[in-house]
Amino acid sequence: MNRFYIWTIGCQMNKADSLNLSAELERMGYRPVSTPEEADIVVLNSCVVRQSAEDKVVNKLTNLKALKKTHPGVFIALTGCMVNSGTNRLKERFEHVDAFFKPQQFRDLLSRIETRSEPGPWSPARAALESVTAYIPIIQGCNNFCSYCIVPYRRGREKSRPMAEIIREVVQYIECGIREITLLGQNVDSYGHDLPDRPDLADLLTEVNQIDGLERIRFLTSHPKDMNRKLIEAVASLERVCEHISLPAQAGDNEILQAMRRGYTIEQYVALIGRIRATIPHVALSNDIIVGFPGETAAQFGRTYDLLEKLQFDAVHVAAYSPRPGTIASRKLKDNVSAEEKQDRLKRIEVLQESTSRGINHRLVNRKVEVLVEGKKGTRWQGRTRGDKLVFFEDHGDWYGKLAQVNVTHAGAWSLQGTPLIESAMVAGTK
Repeated sequence: MNRFYIWTIGCQMNKADSLNLSAELERMGYRPVSTPEEADIVVLNSCVVRQSAEDKVVNKLTNLKALKKTHPGVFIALTGCMVNSGTNRLKERFEHVDAFFKPQQFRDLLSRIETRSEPGPWSPARAALESVTAYIPIIQGCNNFCSYCIVPYRRGREKSRPMAEIIREVVQYIECGIREITLLGQNVDSYGHDLPDRPDLADLLTEVNQIDGLERIRFLTSHPKDMNRKLIEAVASLERVCEHISLPAQAGDNEILQAMRRGYTIEQYVALIGRIRATIPHVALSNDIIVGFPGETAAQFGRTYDLLEKLQFDAVHVAAYSPRPGTIASRKLKDNVSAEEKQDRLKRIEVLQESTSRGINHRLVNRKVEVLVEGKKGTRWQGRTRGDKLVFFEDHGDWYGKLAQVNVTHAGAWSLQGTPLIESAMVAGTK
């Protein structure tokens, strides 16, 4: 039996791409294996948004040289954001790699693979079937061209999938046991503007919300300049849409935002947060921040720190700026903040956010939260709230894939602990 191995790094979009490729390979008669040494086909799905991610990809590619020598028949392919239109340099650098293809362009790879079985109908990948959650890309690419970001150059301009196609995929996942789906896009709020009838994300959420068998709907990642009142009201009114929004600010200073080409001011961002919180009770908000952007002064970083301290986000993902070749910032801006200063600023944000998250989570102690149970870690069941908070609890029942009503007994910065309520435990068959 032919076998394949897929290694993935990076964003949820990459994870979704890998699952879709896995589904196609399984349909063609291939089966997944857990190590590249067992495989006839090895695919690396790459990310170059951060230098650390690119280094991991390079290390993985380098390590595959030995595999190619001992198993010359293995087919090695590279995809993801490391691959752009010109692959000659990649081919020279990694001669042992057989194929390079851009994100989502699986046809070129699949057409080169000789299969031994007749293709069957599409179905979700086996990896997805081992979960109760799934990612579904709804729009590829990005039109924003933020000065620090390589994504538009690697994934291209925005292209939305037809709504009917997305609905069919959601239904297929539900039939295979998926209970929660996350709609994905580099700029998910732009969904539909390029389709003939111009539906938007709120329209899509409304349609998906009506599908029987689905418990929860999420979406990632939003852009502040594209989140409108209609979308906010959809999150507030649709019962299956989770009250959780990721809304990256990236910085708290207007001059830095302008240099980043983000398309909004910090005043507009703060006002947007106010509208969201006024419309969606108990909304959980997460944020992304880049520290050490070219030219960022101590005072400008201080305004970012003050923004996070004032607005109190449930989660903040912080990264130190690193130049990406080919981006506007790498061409036009000098990377003049020292590595030491970047790490100091990053650490200060992490310390602030740990305290903030702990305080927000502590408010949930002795309260009931709804948890979709995704699996078990050791002796404890684990899952997430509608606000995307990780929850652990111990119980003898079979909770996998079920909704548990959990009384929170302990809150840390990054997770909650609790006990399932009696009426909820009866659903799971606890004695």
